[in-house]
Amino acid sequence: MPDFSKLHEAVLTGNAPAAVAAARQAMDAGIEPVELVNRAISPAMDEVGRLYEAGEYFVPELLLAARATKEVFQLIRPLLTQKDVQPAARVVLGTVQGDLHDIGKNLVGAMLEGGGFEVIDLGVNVPPEKFVRAMEEKQAQIVGLSALLTTTMPAMKTTLDAFRTAGIRGRIKVMIGGAPITQSYADSIGADAYGENAAAAVAIARKLAGR
Repeated sequence: MPDFSKLHEAVLTGNAPAAVAAARQAMDAGIEPVELVNRAISPAMDEVGRLYEAGEYFVPELLLAARATKEVFQLIRPLLTQKDVQPAARVVLGTVQGDLHDIGKNLVGAMLEGGGFEVIDLGVNVPPEKFVRAMEEKQAQIVGLSALLTTTMPAMKTTLDAFRTAGIRGRIKVMIGGAPITQSYADSIGADAYGENAAAAVAIARKLAGR
């Protein structure tokens, strides 16, 4: 039986070099990349999220685990594409216009990738029309909007309004998050979901994707 424990432990502890080495070793032994995602990376990132929720992990541990996941995906993503492995869903992420903060967004992206989602990261200071264009061109099912400043929160509503104007709001799911964001604000602008932290992102995205 294949041993996924080394990769699982490396991601869980945020040891990026060990994670990449374990992934290489596993693939050299004939293990398919999708198995690495399903049997090691996703369970490890789920555990990272659980530890964060339990107060045993903090942002530094999340960042390390996210970096380890990102480096492994740089190795295996081309192989997943070659084998036409379908992601759980395609997610567009970005920090809204006027906001240059990206740590939270980057954490969410890493957690989602670890959970088997395809992530298109638009970066920071993203205008509504760029979100609309990405959703249309990439045929993404979910969009994640991030804001860290109270002054940039209105850009979330502006972006949702742009989705409605473009006629795509009915076929996409919108999740929002960031330090000043609340469930009541998400409800007020018509978002589909609110995530209190990066650790919650995967469960929310799975629910939005109907998985």
